[in-house]
Amino acid sequence: MDELQALILGLVQGLTEYLPVSSSGHLTIGQHLLGIQEGGLTFDIVVHVATVMATLVILWKEVDWLFKGFFKFKMNDETRYVINILISMIPIAIVGFCFKDKIEEIFGSGLVIVGCMLLLTALLLAFSYYAKPRQKDKIKPLDAFVIGIAQACAVMPGLSRSGSTIATGLLLGNKKETLAKFSFLMVIPPILGEALLDAKHIVAPSAEYLAEHGAEQPVSVTALLVGFVAAFVSGCFACKWMINIVKKGKLIYFAAYCALIGAATLISAFI
Repeated sequence: MDELQALILGLVQGLTEYLPVSSSGHLTIGQHLLGIQEGGLTFDIVVHVATVMATLVILWKEVDWLFKGFFKFKMNDETRYVINILISMIPIAIVGFCFKDKIEEIFGSGLVIVGCMLLLTALLLAFSYYAKPRQKDKIKPLDAFVIGIAQACAVMPGLSRSGSTIATGLLLGNKKETLAKFSFLMVIPPILGEALLDAKHIVAPSAEYLAEHGAEQPVSVTALLVGFVAAFVSGCFACKWMINIVKKGKLIYFAAYCALIGAATLISAFI
């Protein structure tokens, strides 16, 4: 992977992590178009950490508010918010520790599955756009758990994490103003956890992993740095932009985009 390829994929990751179009799906498509086969896992970890840092920068006021309130060690709005985030992590923790490798083994990450999941993302976004549930003032624990289930389902390559969580939250009747920020904050622990789980395959790869993927090819420090900076800068832009988009309820445009890209991906895979 050279620096130009790292720049392109870093920009793709940063933008698509927050937009409801699936970052994993777009990275797979991008790597396929650029003919990249080596160094994928190391690069994925670096750019995912970059997007987490972008979230912390853009939502720093919310993060600071949560930490200050939580460490007062009393039941307040901040503590309830943190509890909801922890509840939302339960499904993805179960899937990540128990089923992630099995899911990847069964479904893989080829263009066919990516195309199908992009079409599913489009359907989910369109359904949430036209549905008009009764609005709730706050995200409740049960809502947080259901949104967490949606996040767990997004381990499928091509199924958007932000699209699934935001659409599910809207269908549950949660207000747009609070949902986008909750969706972005709740993914920080799972993304970091996933990065740690993936890192073990690089540091101490199992025999099964080596048999399936082969040895990890090194990526230059320069390429990793370029990818990190690109993902961070584009992630900051996309995170702020996406919050405004959700407030305005313009998700239908992303549904159309996912449907178009999903169909094109399937056609390309079969041709």
